[in-house]
Amino acid sequence: MADVIASGAAFRPASRISAIGVSEILQIGMRAAALKRSGRDVIILGAGEPDFDTPDFIKEGAISAIRAGQTKYTNLDGTPELKAAIIAKFRQDNGLDYATDEITVSTGAKQVIYNAMMATLDPGDEVIIPTPYWVSYSDIVQIAGGVPVLIPCGKEAGFRLTPERLEAAITPRTRWLMLNSPSNPSGAAYSPEDYRKLTDVLVRYPHVWVMADDMYEHILYDGFAFSTPAAVEPRLKDRTLTVNGVSKSYAMTGWRIGYAGGPKALIKAMSVVQSQSTSCPSSVSQAAALVALTGPQEIVKERCLDFQKRRDLVVDGLNAIPGIECPKPEGAFYTFASCAGVLGKKTPSGKVLETDRDFCAWLLDEHDVAMVPGTAFGLAPFFRISYATSEKELKTALSRIAAAVETLA
Repeated sequence: MADVIASGAAFRPASRISAIGVSEILQIGMRAAALKRSGRDVIILGAGEPDFDTPDFIKEGAISAIRAGQTKYTNLDGTPELKAAIIAKFRQDNGLDYATDEITVSTGAKQVIYNAMMATLDPGDEVIIPTPYWVSYSDIVQIAGGVPVLIPCGKEAGFRLTPERLEAAITPRTRWLMLNSPSNPSGAAYSPEDYRKLTDVLVRYPHVWVMADDMYEHILYDGFAFSTPAAVEPRLKDRTLTVNGVSKSYAMTGWRIGYAGGPKALIKAMSVVQSQSTSCPSSVSQAAALVALTGPQEIVKERCLDFQKRRDLVVDGLNAIPGIECPKPEGAFYTFASCAGVLGKKTPSGKVLETDRDFCAWLLDEHDVAMVPGTAFGLAPFFRISYATSEKELKTALSRIAAAVETLA
């Protein structure tokens, strides 16, 4: 009887994930990679990953740690040495002072955010997320039982949240506001003045906490000065989680180390979540992150200059295409361009491009360029290009996009 029941049972996913799928960015990347494996010359501009390799001095630090036997479990949320380096980084770069028990280290910044939401959200709690936004924000909130409150922040606002829209979105159920600067996907960054307008609102609502995702802190252009909410408004520090990591600035995406500074009670609650999921991050990766944060920083600045050249190449190339409008981003390594001017037109095969998803799918299927539609980031009709690839590939991709658009009628 038991065998009959087991053989006839259908899989039932938990309700918390029933409305959530695999990231559209990953889906597009997998499809593009499959086409590439089949022999197509696909240029993939979807991945949020630097094409640079991890600097050699960081690799050597990891190798030394392995040889020294640093391959065991570490403290749950970070080695004392790495936490000390993170404290020094926050103090030096951001003017923020944290104690050891106000620092957490996780398996990537995504886990930091996941831990925070799981540790704080009850069913129905609301999280304000300005759009366009990194696709995982809303899904993590939903998995944790919260309600994402998406606030459109269009090109006319520089893809930044305004104080008026923030205040209008706050309710008694609001638990968090998520901010990301420089932004994935738009590359837009908040100046201290931009943040001040938002923090002036937030000080009036003591029940609203702030998550500042500063992952692209060191990838800024044209002298734009980085700032972070807890430094702009010290009165918010006791309810702000400042998130960062080594993935983007140091080209360490696969090492999976993220970290954050925040109030002791929050960090303690997050450690409970982490203790029942991954436990400590990789010991070797922590050793590498320690070397990254305490070693020479010149290579980070050099690579930022390379990104800036690529940004200018892509922005100029896109704006030269009729129907495409691309603002110049302040940071990160993405452009977020409007394709509104090409929608409604027909491809040579007679298909009408009605949405940004149609536009991106057509470029991938027929012109071998993979990009991510703005709809995936909560704002249409745009598309994101990651210019974290070679100038040669970027020039070829821009040429293909221009040639494709010329065929539209």
